[in-house]
Amino acid sequence: MRNQKHLLILSTAILSCGFFPAVTLLAGSSPVSNPLRIATLRWYQAAQSETDFAVSTNPHGIAFDGDHMWVSNQGSNRLTKIRASDGTIVLSNVGTGTAPKGLAFDGATIWAANSGSGTVSRVLAKDGSSLATVTVGSVPTALAFDGQFIWVTNNGGDTVSKISTATETVVGTFSVGTAPKGIAFDGESIWVVNSGSNNVTKLRPSDGVVLGTFTVGASPDSIAFDGSLLWITNSGNGTVSKLDRKGALKGTVLVGTTPRGIVFDGKSIWVANAGSGSVSIIGGGDLTIPVGTTPTGLAFDGAFVWVANFDSNTVSKR
Repeated sequence: MRNQKHLLILSTAILSCGFFPAVTLLAGSSPVSNPLRIATLRWYQAAQSETDFAVSTNPHGIAFDGDHMWVSNQGSNRLTKIRASDGTIVLSNVGTGTAPKGLAFDGATIWAANSGSGTVSRVLAKDGSSLATVTVGSVPTALAFDGQFIWVTNNGGDTVSKISTATETVVGTFSVGTAPKGIAFDGESIWVVNSGSNNVTKLRPSDGVVLGTFTVGASPDSIAFDGSLLWITNSGNGTVSKLDRKGALKGTVLVGTTPRGIVFDGKSIWVANAGSGSVSIIGGGDLTIPVGTTPTGLAFDGAFVWVANFDSNTVSKR
């Protein structure tokens, strides 16, 4: 068992983004991966349940449904459902289309973007039963939910599709930049990360009208919204760009090699560094912690961040 007598020094240093608290540790102590654990009395070493769990082949995307983590296994065309509290596999053979990547939860169902079959699968979160398969564009990759519609990036077609959750049909297809990957909803607009054109497209959700196109770093991949800023991983140069909601660049942060997935935990931004087997935490003391091989997708469960490790066929709970 690790030393239980680690002492913490909490710093109130404010980072350039304006509101992230930093955590500084005494020499020899282990990092507190998530500062929210202090508030939930989960910060001390003996009670940490950080660990890795085996899933199926090539886990890529990950999403939280309120109780469970859902993982898309790109290599086996299956979804895995994991109980977040202890990592128990609840369902391991939920079928999808070919090569599922991005996932989204709409409050009752899980949506999976099937990059190899040009479809999106919808399954019931309660038991994994199949509800629908919706045909979209070429190489669907990432998903976002705006409260009524599911939005999917079609990486091979330079478009996004808008799917009605009520009718399970595509109600709009809109052109964006080249090779769109990541996508996010900020409460007002849809933001699309275009990996081939090194920019981000902002869309009006009601009709898909382009509201702006904004340059970021090299080969941008994924995007997260923290309530104020949009954070974009740039896989081609090991950085993260941050934009305000008008699209103005507010800074660039150096992270690990080939950053891919990104998530906000309420305090900090977490970045999956696919090329260096680590996760960078921006705003939590600016830490870097090891995970599995080729970390790709990230999700937050309210206390822990989960990481899908593509080449080690595991998910990490940190």
